[in-house]
Amino acid sequence: MIDTFAAGDNLSCTIDRVPNNKGAQDTIVRLMRRDPDIKRALGRAQNLRRRRMVSYIRGNRRWYQRENAAKVARCVQGAEFTMPYTHDIAPDLKSVEQYLKLSKG
Repeated sequence: MIDTFAAGDNLSCTIDRVPNNKGAQDTIVRLMRRDPDIKRALGRAQNLRRRRMVSYIRGNRRWYQRENAAKVARCVQGAEFTMPYTHDIAPDLKSVEQYLKLSKG
């Protein structure tokens, strides 16, 4: 099915079931980060973290207390995301195709 997509098509993906192995979960989360809404939320969270970073001087040296990164993209059953298709993500999609429901959208 992945061979029928052309570059530039918008793919609507839904997670049918969550994979048991960590590698497949990481691949799905990495694909989710290509969604424009998720990408925008991650960028905004990064800017806010930079603004709220606490710096203090200890031992005549500047130290930074950083916040943890936002977990915007999560691999949970029923999660939906849309991303533009490019040929470089075809191997990733093929490896997790059994866990996703793919459609043009």
